[in-house]
This record gives sequence, structure tokens and C-alpha cells, in this order.
Amino acid sequence: MILFHFLPPSPLLSGSSILDDSPIEQVRLTVPPTDDNTLQVLTFRTWLIGIPICILGSVSAALSFYRQQMFYFSHVCINMMVFIAGKLMANMLPNKVIRMSYTNWSFSLNPGPFNLKEHVATTMLAGTVSASAGFEILTISKIFYHKDIPLLPAILLVLSIQFLGYGFAGIFMKLLVHSPYMWWPSTLVDVAFYRALHEPEKRAKGKLSRYQFFIIVIVAIFTYSIVPVYLFPSITALSFVCWIWKDSITAQQIGSGFNGLGIGSFALDWMTMSSYMDSPLAVPAFVVVNMMVGFILILYVLVPLSYWNNAYDAKRFPIFSSSIFDIDGQFYNVSRILDEKSLTFNEEAYNNYSKLYFSASLMCSYGFSMACFTSSISHVALFYGR
Repeated sequence: MILFHFLPPSPLLSGSSILDDSPIEQVRLTVPPTDDNTLQVLTFRTWLIGIPICILGSVSAALSFYRQQMFYFSHVCINMMVFIAGKLMANMLPNKVIRMSYTNWSFSLNPGPFNLKEHVATTMLAGTVSASAGFEILTISKIFYHKDIPLLPAILLVLSIQFLGYGFAGIFMKLLVHSPYMWWPSTLVDVAFYRALHEPEKRAKGKLSRYQFFIIVIVAIFTYSIVPVYLFPSITALSFVCWIWKDSITAQQIGSGFNGLGIGSFALDWMTMSSYMDSPLAVPAFVVVNMMVGFILILYVLVPLSYWNNAYDAKRFPIFSSSIFDIDGQFYNVSRILDEKSLTFNEEAYNNYSKLYFSASLMCSYGFSMACFTSSISHVALFYGR
């Protein structure tokens, strides 16, 4: 996440700040055009706060990865934890310089006020809290195939998959990071958030300060969110169609918000309403419309046509399911087509058992997931080929 990096035709120096404006209006309205290069970034507080939160969040993410109700640290939660811890350490730690024995290295326990750049760097370190990519492979191998991958190959597998993502990020850094025309709307929300916490403010008489407004919003969001998550999960999907035609399978397929198309169903849970995209308050309107059109075409046109036209025997299986099935509509017994010792595919056993069958929704999901890769290339070629 690069917050203050733009490439203007001619940067202007002003004292300890660098004037560096952006050609994008939305960025100019949110990101200040100056960069104070005297602010420290990687400090003792950065590592002392960021690493424990990263470890705690990664462990909780790995454990809750297997649960239907996941527990995780949201980005705002991590931001506030880092901010509070940083402020406390800035006020309590002594201003003492620690020198490393037999080296020229030294660092200060308290280099001064907890600043904006330090907050961003610490949050980025603490914010890498998720079950690592490749973790699923280890789980699937143990649970479904009863094979334990040794520790060293398992670590190398996870690291290699992680490095693939970082490698692609490095390859395309010139296009996706350094280019001033490649801006990210969700990052602008983060910039405004950091500025609200760190920049001085003079509260107008009779008006709320930024801190007061933030506390009110946080309390309201927490109070509202706890209702659908813990108290009344049923409001996640309210379906009048299912209530009226309780015994109709077709009505359940059409109206259910959990296992059907959700027509006539509505939700009071913000997580449900924004589940297919990021926050609609941050994403530009044309992106919201574009995603909504694709969402409607796939969910309400392609999936129903595939199911009710019985494409690939789709009517034998639920219209929405992430499971795989055999010809009889039962869950596919993978062990019948694999050699138990070598886990190699047995073609003869496969022909004697059954073909693999997907639900209509999973079939479309796999197809369009694969199409995303090639569509990204064609999109860049068409819109940015020059």
C-alpha cells in the first residue's frame, strides 16, 4: 500500500517537505501534496507492536479458517489497536538509546511522538493476518487423503506460493504502483482515516470533533453488527417467497437467500449486502454498476438457465452447492478413484464408478474464475494497449 508516492513532472522542495501532487482529482482531494521526510518509519515501536499482533491474528485466522462463523481482526480493529498501543508507548517508554553489542547498530526505545508514517508501517506489518496461501493444500492432504506432508516441504510449499504473489507484484510494480495514474479507491479511505487520527484539528464550537464522530460511528456499527451475527442471524436473509410457499421446492430454490437465488429475499446485515464487493462507499459508481450487472447476469440468468435446462444433468443436484456429486446425486467418493498408497488417479475405477458432477452454481463459479485471468489480460490490452 503506497500512500504518498506520486511522480510529478517537477517535484518542489519546501524545507523538510517534498511537494508531490497527483494528476488524479480524487487523489489530490485526499492525499496531501507534501511528504514530511523527517518522520521516522521503522522504529522499535513498529516491531514491538506489529509482530505480536501479526502472530496473534495469523493464529486466530488459521483456527477460524475451519469454522463457519469466522473470527478475525478487521482492518479498522487492527488500526485502532496499533494506534492505541503506539500512543501508550510514546507516553510511557523512556527516551533511551540501546546499542547492539559488537555492532554499530543502535535504536531508541522512544524516538518521539507516534507519527502517521509509523502508524501506517506498523499496521501493514500487523495487518498480514490471514491463513497463508497454501495452507489449504496441507489441510486437504491430511483430512481428505490422510497424508501428512513433512514439515520442511510444507514450509517450502507455503513460502513458494506466497512468493508467487510478491513476485508478480514486483514484476508489475512500474505499472501498478509507480504510475501516478494507477490509483486505488480503497487506499484513499485509509489515507483519510490516518489523517483524521494524526493531523491536528481545531473543533468548531458546538460541533463534533473527528474523534467524537469516530467513537459514535464505531459504537453504532458495533451495536448494529452484533444483532445479525449473534442475536438474530435470521435477519441475514429474509425471504417472503419461502414464507408464503413453505412446502414448494421450486419456491425455496427461487426465494431462499441461503441456498437459492434469493429473489424476494432481503437482508438487514451489512456484511451480506456488501458481500460480493468491497465497500460501495469507497468504490466508484461505475465499478459498482459493472459488478452488479455481471452479478445479475450470472446469478439470475445463466445459473437458472443452466439448471432448469438440465445442463450436464444439473437438476440431479442442488442449484447451489460447493460439493461434487456422482451420477446418483450422492456426494462423490473420491477414495474410490484413487490408489490408497500413491494417491494416483485410477482411470478404470473412475469409468466403473461415475463422472464428476458439479452444481449449476459451482460450474459457473469455476468457469468464470478461470476466465478472470484471461479477461484481465484482454482488458489491459484493449484499454491500455497503447
